[in-house]
Amino acid sequence: MKSDIHPTYQPVIFNDLASGEKILTRTTATSDKTMEWEDGNTYPVIDVEISAASHPFYTGKQRIMDSAGRVERFNQRFKGFGGKG
Repeated sequence: MKSDIHPTYQPVIFNDLASGEKILTRTTATSDKTMEWEDGNTYPVIDVEISAASHPFYTGKQRIMDSAGRVERFNQRFKGFGGKG
């Protein structure tokens, strides 16, 4: 491998703002914000809006859309629009 062409691969804490869960992993992303982890070391922190800990698909709290009701309401609302003639 060539030296000095690859970004540094370092441990980083990803902080899920929605659920408050924190994950320590390795990445090439960096941040100026830091936080102390459970092991006593200080790592850069990257705040994320949503992760598997808070995403409805992974938590099982999905909304089920009533598509049949929506179609019926649309048809009722626009039944006389552009009449045949």
